[in-house]
Amino acid sequence: MPKELMKGNVAMAEAAVRAGVEAYFGYPITPQTELLEHMSKRMPELGRVFLQAESEVAAINMVYGAACTGTRVMTTSSSPGVSLMMEGLSYIAATEVPFVMIDVMRGGPGLGNIAPSQGDYMQMVHGGGHGDFPRIVLAPASVQEAIDLTVLSFELAEKYRMPVFVLADGSIGQMMEPAELPPMQTIPAERPEWATDAQPDRSRRKLTSLYLEAPDMEAVNIRLQQRWETIEKEEVRWREFGTEDADIVVVGFGTAGRVAYSAIRAAREQGIRVGMLRPITLSPFPYARIQELADTVDNFLVVEMNAGQMLNDVRLAVDGQAPVDFYGRMGGVVPFPDEILAEITRLHEAPPTFPYGKAKERWLARLAGQVSPSVN
Repeated sequence: MPKELMKGNVAMAEAAVRAGVEAYFGYPITPQTELLEHMSKRMPELGRVFLQAESEVAAINMVYGAACTGTRVMTTSSSPGVSLMMEGLSYIAATEVPFVMIDVMRGGPGLGNIAPSQGDYMQMVHGGGHGDFPRIVLAPASVQEAIDLTVLSFELAEKYRMPVFVLADGSIGQMMEPAELPPMQTIPAERPEWATDAQPDRSRRKLTSLYLEAPDMEAVNIRLQQRWETIEKEEVRWREFGTEDADIVVVGFGTAGRVAYSAIRAAREQGIRVGMLRPITLSPFPYARIQELADTVDNFLVVEMNAGQMLNDVRLAVDGQAPVDFYGRMGGVVPFPDEILAEITRLHEAPPTFPYGKAKERWLARLAGQVSPSVN
């Protein structure tokens, strides 16, 4: 199919329509409102369900009810709106029914502003409701990737019967780029066997998140964690650039990763050996690959549009084998490539004050051979 010039929010909404979403419940909040607006037109045109709820709390509970029937369902919101949905997210996860949420992040904390931010990382990756339930979180860095990951999110949600989140900052939602939409999928006529209305004889099927006996609740938790072990083995996704000979590796997701890519290309033109790893699955996180890179890299630089919410995950992966630096902008400020290039140049020109782990071993070996640590 030919590419079309599309805004990110509209592209994700249409991708969900073409992925076969049957019901949408949401509430308007900038910078994701175009998603809801597009759904308000397209869903009735196709004879599907669109409902603007009276609040985010109402919307997520409508999603819960629809998901229990085996309906392909989704909602969308932005940072403070997502915060209001947290109780419902936990209920849905414990009931083991699939659904998709798109979170187009805005500046915060608090009501904040409508500028792009990445302040929901902790909320969506490590928070997102009470209890021990895992979740898949996908982070696009372009309109095309936002389309592709939206389609993938429904596949993963139904494969693993769990919540899947597409975490896009406001820049992704508002930017316009040429992109290709997928073909329209056929909605299955039959409901999955676990759904409440899947039985031909109309026999009762109970789906719940309430388990009053502790051993029963533990059994649910064990099942969720075993499922997550499979996901960690099979569903980790990331992109790399220039890591094969890099002395420095930049780690960034979404728009921050995209901006960092421009800085890395500029640094390469200056002879600096720098590479990039951009996580696409923030959960499950690419710990193993970053740990592998720590065997050969002198420095990591984490770039985010927040105060360093992904930083600890990178540090856990590196496991003390190399220094991990950080550069972030907060409150809806998007970094420029020149800012990140300056940080890369700083690391290139000045070795760590106290190199440690395997990075220290490499520095000592280079110094013993009287070789400059950053020579190409």
